[in-house]
Amino acid sequence: MLEWENRLAFRATNRVVRPFDWGLEWTGDWPSAGRLPRNGHAPGEYLRDLNLVILEHSDEFFAYERPRRFDLSGAILTFESPVATPHAKNNLAHARWFPAKGSKKAVVVLPHWNASLNQHQGLCRGISKLGISALRISLPYHDYRMPPELERADYAVSSNVARTIDATRQAVIDVRCCLDWLESQGYQRLGIVGTSLGSCYAFLTSAHDDRLAVNVFNHCSSFVADVVWTGLSTQHIRQGMEGEIDLDGLRDSWMAISPVNYMEKFARSAKKSKFIYTTYDTTFLPEFSRDTLSRIRGAGIDHESVELPCGHYTMGETPFKFVDGYHICSFLKKWL
Repeated sequence: MLEWENRLAFRATNRVVRPFDWGLEWTGDWPSAGRLPRNGHAPGEYLRDLNLVILEHSDEFFAYERPRRFDLSGAILTFESPVATPHAKNNLAHARWFPAKGSKKAVVVLPHWNASLNQHQGLCRGISKLGISALRISLPYHDYRMPPELERADYAVSSNVARTIDATRQAVIDVRCCLDWLESQGYQRLGIVGTSLGSCYAFLTSAHDDRLAVNVFNHCSSFVADVVWTGLSTQHIRQGMEGEIDLDGLRDSWMAISPVNYMEKFARSAKKSKFIYTTYDTTFLPEFSRDTLSRIRGAGIDHESVELPCGHYTMGETPFKFVDGYHICSFLKKWL
């Protein structure tokens, strides 16, 4: 299994080791930056303190102005992201619509990091056949939204520390905009399905949006920094960071985007949640997933969990993708 996992992980030959950057210019538009003006702080010290401010005021950090206009052309929904970045393509959010006739239930589907445009569409079609409409969002810097200089969604998670936070904030806010649109279309029961990076985004969204009644987290981990530092698919990011920051420093710098720090907020409203993880995961190491579930239990969060006997990449291969799909769809059908 591990040999298969490694072979799939290294199919990609276009990973780029990019130089480390604190990226403090990305913090300028964050609401929290107004609460903590930089005054003689070293970059790492400032970003650590800013993360603490964000955690204290996270509802403000993930707040947004609802887009004035949503456009549905065929099956493609577009709207201007409330989070502006220097990349015009990234600022126009895209989502593909899979309606279920007569349904008043819908889920937003968040793909994995570097997912192609066609991936997760089969899952969405399966969900819609169950009588639940599905809206597959393109994550920031992915497919339609990828800046022309990129081959991969490198700006979503990278050795630019603050840009990674900004991309996460944008993802959460864009998903919440999707919920606004679904509500405007008459949908009354809303859920979310996130895979890998999309799972992290989904947890942060649900912790800050009580409209999400049902959640499926496909892969789960506690600290974003630990995944990047130890994961097989992110070793090129670690290479760009080593010598500039260590794991403890990276944890401090990414506190505001790590699910582990939002357990109590997530638990404040009644939700049904399912956590799916794998035995041989080389990207979200199994010990991180088990630690997450221990914390979930400690927070008293209503949940189910399942461990699949495969890895991160092999989850997308036969037969595991069908087993995974069964767990996702059956949970949504039961609780949504």
